[in-house]
Amino acid sequence: MRIRIVDAFTDRPFAGNPAGVLLLGPSTPPTSPPSFPDDTWLQNVAVEVNHAETAFAHRLPAGGEADWALRWFTPVAEVAMCGHATLATAHVLHTTGAHEGPVRFATRSGVLIATPHDDGSLTLDFPTAPLTAVEVPDGVAEALGAEPLAVLDTGPNVGDLIIEVADEKTVRGLTPDHRALARYSERGIIATARAEDPARGYDFVSRCFFPNIGIDEDPVTGSAHTALAPFWSERLGRHALTGLQASARSGLVRTELRGARTHLTGNAVTVIEGELLA
Repeated sequence: MRIRIVDAFTDRPFAGNPAGVLLLGPSTPPTSPPSFPDDTWLQNVAVEVNHAETAFAHRLPAGGEADWALRWFTPVAEVAMCGHATLATAHVLHTTGAHEGPVRFATRSGVLIATPHDDGSLTLDFPTAPLTAVEVPDGVAEALGAEPLAVLDTGPNVGDLIIEVADEKTVRGLTPDHRALARYSERGIIATARAEDPARGYDFVSRCFFPNIGIDEDPVTGSAHTALAPFWSERLGRHALTGLQASARSGLVRTELRGARTHLTGNAVTVIEGELLA
């Protein structure tokens, strides 16, 4: 079985967010409809890959609401939504000829669509996260290492708190206490601020800390941008924006708010391809 490592939300290797991608063959023994292997095996592969996410996809019978079934695992748990590994999977499908045109993925978050473009980029159609303003939790400023300007809950699909801080410099300089942050949300914390200079090609910056799923800092997080898009669109007065996730690897996510759906556009690069023997 071929396994690939794909850097997502970047157009160059060794940047963006790496994801493992496996396109699964027919079920063994065959099942109708096709099914995923045992969850223990899926989790073991994700542990072996040891990136933020490993995506597993298998083809579905023609004529249904989706073309491929898709699941995502961190090294410690399955997750309900993942943007960068979905982008990586769509990139593999299109670059290998396994699928042409828009691809519909059946996932725990409903049907998600990835549309390829002539320039090599892909657009993901994801549900917009519902945002609810909340009181600043006791101790979160100390755990994050910055004073919040606003705190919003992102709802069950994303499972994070958005914390707006003073400026881009503050976001870039954060050195949080990851263990302390784990108590404040189901998945983690999205720290964000307005871009210091939009002429640099991005409108807002963010960093994402997910200690509850084994990822102290995620390099580039598509799902977080389903919450960042409505957050910054309201403040900046535009539906189409570009976010920079200012991790050590860094990556750009172009967002377009479309009511209940958010479009996330980015590039991806395959950097490793090999054979999974287990």
